[in-house]
Amino acid sequence: MRETATGLVLTYNGERILDKCLQSLDFCDEIIVVDSGSTDSTVEIAEKHGARVLVNPWPGPVKQYAFVLPQIKNDWLVCIDQDEYLSDELRDNIIKKLSANEPVSGYYVPRSSFYFDRFMKHSGWYPDYLYRVFRNGQVKITASGPHQHFAPTGKSEKLTGDIMHYTYESFMEHITKINYYAEVGAEDLRAKGRKGGLTRALLHGWMKFIKIYFLKAGLLDGKAGFYNAVAGFFYTFQKYIRVEETKKWGE
Repeated sequence: MRETATGLVLTYNGERILDKCLQSLDFCDEIIVVDSGSTDSTVEIAEKHGARVLVNPWPGPVKQYAFVLPQIKNDWLVCIDQDEYLSDELRDNIIKKLSANEPVSGYYVPRSSFYFDRFMKHSGWYPDYLYRVFRNGQVKITASGPHQHFAPTGKSEKLTGDIMHYTYESFMEHITKINYYAEVGAEDLRAKGRKGGLTRALLHGWMKFIKIYFLKAGLLDGKAGFYNAVAGFFYTFQKYIRVEETKKWGE
């Protein structure tokens, strides 16, 4: 007997590929969209796909999931972001697993991310295994800065087929996100008592570039790999500089 599933998506102004995102979840018994107050057509797109839309101002990823999870009664959850969709292969494999009733808490799935002019195959981006298909109540949710992390509470396995991820629509959007993530990252460093400053910013920035471009073979991703490594340097540099900046302003 096929077990029941809920497709879950958190949204905020996510109209860009939300239609394809929700279409890829149409095998689920229900789709829930938790929106943080979008001003674009996100809610209208969700309602068009028959999703149950819950509106809750953004409290952070862990609290947002804590808000919605108690309202879900189905056996399984399939969680993807608003800028992702399931490939046909992954979708078919999830459907098969819902009928298999295997003794696992959930499944890790690979994610393939598009950047600049290609889906990245190196740079530490692929395969980016994420725990996104799991039994209701058998997951631990934590956060690092603005990003949530799902972890199994029991046995887990891997599925084949990719989550297709469209990271940024433009370089301008990427820089905007870097600005936001660097500020959140700096706050996280301060909370941990870490120090910033120019020397640490340069050192950690260059280490980030070397890791992405050489150790993770970003050079094999062509221009996209180089641009991404430079962006990694800039993000890390900004994060450590802002720790020092905030310290001085707060004195």
